[in-house]
Amino acid sequence: MKECNSCGKCCIKYSNGQLSASEEEVKYWEVFKPEIAEYVRNHELWVSPETGKLIERCPWLEKAPDSPVYTCAIYYDRPDDCRYYPSTIAEMVMDECEMIESHDLVNTKQAQIRLDRIMADSRPALE
Repeated sequence: MKECNSCGKCCIKYSNGQLSASEEEVKYWEVFKPEIAEYVRNHELWVSPETGKLIERCPWLEKAPDSPVYTCAIYYDRPDDCRYYPSTIAEMVMDECEMIESHDLVNTKQAQIRLDRIMADSRPALE
């Protein structure tokens, strides 16, 4: 499995109503990050503050001109849905994630173990 190359596929795919926010996230944003909170309606992400309609693409996804690399303007305050992605090898395959390599598909159990190690800092600890 390769390191993430910041291709942006996951951020692009999971926009337009595909993400949600917890009560805790929304409260945090309302107090500390109102610029994020204004894009949340009924725990749905990302909703236009002007129209009240879902936005086609995450408003925090940025790409420098002439660069294949995307960045997240709210990386340290991003929703848990973003923080925990990717969660399974099947999800990565479905999303055409560029981290996955052909040998990961041969032994998906071992690949899942590697993915879980890579994502250990992003996901909550198992109880």
